Amino acid sequence: MYGKSLPILGGAGALPVAGTAAESRSKAATFEYLTTRKDELVGWARKFSLFPYPFVTACCAMEFMAVSASNYDTDRFGAALPRFSPRQADLLMVVGTVTQKQAPILLKVYEQMCEPKWVMAFGVCASTGGFYQNYASLPGIDRIIPVDIYVPGCPPRPEMVIDGIMRLQEKIANGRHPIINDSF
Repeated sequence: MYGKSLPILGGAGALPVAGTAAESRSKAATFEYLTTRKDELVGWARKFSLFPYPFVTACCAMEFMAVSASNYDTDRFGAALPRFSPRQADLLMVVGTVTQKQAPILLKVYEQMCEPKWVMAFGVCASTGGFYQNYASLPGIDRIIPVDIYVPGCPPRPEMVIDGIMRLQEKIANGRHPIINDSF
């Protein structure tokens, strides 16, 4: 995609006739070039405009507060203002232990978020259930919703959370962002 060059449509006798194969190849190459550049632009804009929804349930909340404080400011990553409505958020940060009774609520919050949406499992309890190996805790939130980034630790250090945000930004920037369809 990046290495392809557009066909040159100039010179004597090089103009394609309407409806020929050369014209369709030219349109396809132009469309591919435009969508590639569009994906880069939209990816850059989305990676610096994350609106997190904190689903905070346990002791990892203290580290979540530390990440948002001035020493580890998430504002420089575009993830400063937490949204407390899932309809206004695009990053679901599940912070702490999720019990079996909370699982349907978490699923409903995830379903209420608009596309595109991403999920971060914050801490070992959200990732694997942690040391709560019993019938009441959920052994990982990936059993009910898809997870994009796992941040390990009990509790994870703010540096690890910032690293997770940076890796999520890379994933967002390198992804496809379909806004227009194939018919252009």
